[in-house]
Amino acid sequence: MRAVLSFIIFLSIRSFSKIFYRTEVNFVGNSPKDFKDLRLVMLLNHTSLYEPLFLSAAPISFLWQLSNKMVAPGADKTLNRPIVGFFWKLMGPGFISITRKRDKSWFQFLKAIEDKSIILIAPEGRMKRKNGLDTNGKPMSVRSGVAEIIEVLTEGNIMIGYSGGLHHVQHPGDILPRLFKNIKISIEVIAVSDYKKQFSSEGIQLRKDIVKDLEQRLLKNTPQ
Repeated sequence: MRAVLSFIIFLSIRSFSKIFYRTEVNFVGNSPKDFKDLRLVMLLNHTSLYEPLFLSAAPISFLWQLSNKMVAPGADKTLNRPIVGFFWKLMGPGFISITRKRDKSWFQFLKAIEDKSIILIAPEGRMKRKNGLDTNGKPMSVRSGVAEIIEVLTEGNIMIGYSGGLHHVQHPGDILPRLFKNIKISIEVIAVSDYKKQFSSEGIQLRKDIVKDLEQRLLKNTPQ
């Protein structure tokens, strides 16, 4: 029943986005234009809690997959809010509250990843503000948690969504979005095996190399 409710919410957001926004979608490289066999979905250039608007780029079949299989870490600061947190938990039953530290909440999330789950994550771990920095005034960067996830994956595909940014739709802290805007996203789909075989390192160095690679891909593929 929760999966059905989640699917209805996803479908409603998709319909809302298609009515009130124009989504420009670009596929990077030879990426297939379907979302089959996905194990990990990443959204880079995290700028707004309104990024579910990018569901307008997803086929309805993928929304059903997310409703049934999604597992996602969510900042405890966001999920604990009375209204916003309730909505996010309602939209995705698979959201798991974590802190911004590498503590037991992160390891509980890793344990919750099942073989058939689709992991959804914003690897930067926080939102970019108007000045291009995070809320603490520090430069944005990819955190190593996503590399830990990639390490344990053995099959399926990785999808990277490069957001063109949504500050023109909603700045962090704003309540209501601005309508009738163009939103942009580039999508890259890579087989887990193909992605991992480009690295010869292991352990901590492998995680550093994955982070560096994702940051380079972000600079190269983010829509302008």
